[in-house]
Amino acid sequence: MNKSNGQRNERVLLTGGSGFIASHVLDTLLDAGFQVVVTARSDEKGRTIAESVKPHQICYAVVEDIAKDGAFDHVFQIQAPFDYVVHTASPYYLNVQDPVKEFLDPAIKGTTGLLRSIKAHGPTVKRLVITSSSAAVLNPDNHPKVYDETCWAPTTYEDAINHPAKNAYKASKVLAEKAAWEFVENEKPNFDLAVINCTYVFGPIQRKLASLEAMNTSNHRIRDMIQGEKRDGLDPTAPVFTWVDVRDVALAHLRAITVPKAGGNRFYVVGGHFSNKQIADIIREKVPSLADRLPADAVDDLPDDVFSFNNSKSRQVLGIDYTSLEKSILDTVGSILALFPDA
Repeated sequence: MNKSNGQRNERVLLTGGSGFIASHVLDTLLDAGFQVVVTARSDEKGRTIAESVKPHQICYAVVEDIAKDGAFDHVFQIQAPFDYVVHTASPYYLNVQDPVKEFLDPAIKGTTGLLRSIKAHGPTVKRLVITSSSAAVLNPDNHPKVYDETCWAPTTYEDAINHPAKNAYKASKVLAEKAAWEFVENEKPNFDLAVINCTYVFGPIQRKLASLEAMNTSNHRIRDMIQGEKRDGLDPTAPVFTWVDVRDVALAHLRAITVPKAGGNRFYVVGGHFSNKQIADIIREKVPSLADRLPADAVDDLPDDVFSFNNSKSRQVLGIDYTSLEKSILDTVGSILALFPDA
C-alpha cells in the first residue's frame, strides 16, 4: 500500500535501520502506509537509508552506541510520538574479538536501554517487537525432536566469555530476549512485547549495499558460490540446517505490530530445512551461466535425523505463508547480480 492508497497516521520507530533484516522491515512498513523513523549509527548511514527508500519519505535519528545509558532517550524526546517500536539493532558477524563489547553489551544493554527509554519517554507506544533469533531457541548439543516457541537455548554469559567464537552471538540473543521478557513482567509498562525468533536468513540484498563484503552474513554462502569460490567443494552446512526468506521475516514483524493477539508472544519464524548442496543445485539448474562455478559431485549433508520444527504459530497468528527455497535462492542470486554484475 503506497501513500496514495492510504497513509496511516501511525508512527513506527525502527532501530538498526541499515541492517539486512531492517531494510526489508522498513520496506514492508512503508508499503503498509506507516510513517517510519529509523535509527542509524551515523548521519551518513541515516542519509543512505533515507535515499534508498525514495520516493517514500522517512526521518532518521543517529544513535552511535546503543549500549550507552539513555542512548535512545533523545530519539523519543525529539521524534515522538510513536505507536510502535521495532528493535532490530543487534550485532551478528564472525571473528569475535571482544564478546562483551561486540556482542553482549550491544544486545543486552541496547535492549534494556530501549525498554527504559520507551517506558520513560514513549507513553503512546502500544507494542515493542524485537528481532531475536533461533540462536535463542536451539540447543545444538541436545536437540529435541521438535523445536517451537517453548524452547530456549541454554547458553549463558559465562559460555560467551569462555568460548566467544562459538557462544558470543548465541548468548547475546538469549540474554537480551530474556531481559526483555523480564522487564515487561516486572515493570508492567504501558506497552506489550512480541518477539520474532528467525533462523538463518536468505533473500534479496539491500539496494544500497556498498560492496559484496558488506552483505549480510547468511547470504555469504550464496555469494561465495556464484563467485566460484566453492568450485572445488562445498563447505559443511552445519551447524545450521534451517532457513527463512527475509521477506517472510519482514512480514512477520509487520503482522506482529498489526495483529492484536500477537502481543505477549514469541514466534519461531522458519521456512524449512536446507543444505549447501540444495542451494548449489538450484543455482546450477536454474542459472546455467553459473553452473561451471559450482561443484558437480557434492554430497548432500542434510542429516536424515535432522531436528524438526513447528512453525504453526507464525502461520496461524501472523498468517505467514513461507517462501520456497528455490524462489529465495534465485531472488537472492538475481539481486546480487543486479547490483554487482561482475560478481
